[in-house]
Amino acid sequence: MEPAATDPHELELQAYNDWLLTKQIYHLKSRDFAPSFADLDIPKESARFFEVPPHSVPIQADVRTFDWPSLLNGVEQFEAIVMDPPWELTNGPPSRGVGLSYSTLTVKDIKNMPMGLLQKNGLLFVWVINSTYDTALELFEHWGYRIIGDICYSKQTNSRHLARGHGYYLQHAKETCLVGVKGTLDPAMFRSQVCSDFFEAPRTGQSQKPPSLYEMIEAAIPQGRFLEIFARRTNLRDFWLSIGNEIA
Repeated sequence: MEPAATDPHELELQAYNDWLLTKQIYHLKSRDFAPSFADLDIPKESARFFEVPPHSVPIQADVRTFDWPSLLNGVEQFEAIVMDPPWELTNGPPSRGVGLSYSTLTVKDIKNMPMGLLQKNGLLFVWVINSTYDTALELFEHWGYRIIGDICYSKQTNSRHLARGHGYYLQHAKETCLVGVKGTLDPAMFRSQVCSDFFEAPRTGQSQKPPSLYEMIEAAIPQGRFLEIFARRTNLRDFWLSIGNEIA
């Protein structure tokens, strides 16, 4: 008999594997009956001491050194993956009033994400900024994806006016998420033409995204397996595996 895991990351991976296995065994049609992360026997030291959605599985880790093969040990791949990479804005200090409250990664680090291991048939959603648009297109091609469109997030003020931000040439009032497809989408799993490529939502904190994109993905793939890379505590959701170093 193998010794019980004691490392917090190993415990969280075990919790996720147990949850997926249970879901697959019972072929749950309603997610209301899926086991809860909180119901699993996880020591408090691995719970990160913050409140998470009851069916969410957050893993705080550096994605550059995370043991990705262990994540898929006996588990199927993901139908949808969301990435909000911490892009480097410029080669020098931020300008035009833009200051970052988080660490950034080089394009090389982002390029090294093991997308081939995580997904062979599915959709990839990547948030980009103007200066990294071309780079993101190259990454999609490198990872084996075909771009099928983009989703525009129009930022609104509390009074529902356009929320203008900083920008070098133009004031930024939107964000763009590129969408790519890899392999073959199972029509029994994916629902087409149920989502728009545009949504409006109140402006949130720096790099924080509204729930609209997640809701669109869940509507398009009701029984999918969802992964977010570079996840943050503000974006944890039920039935998503969220990995990032800003979880806690």
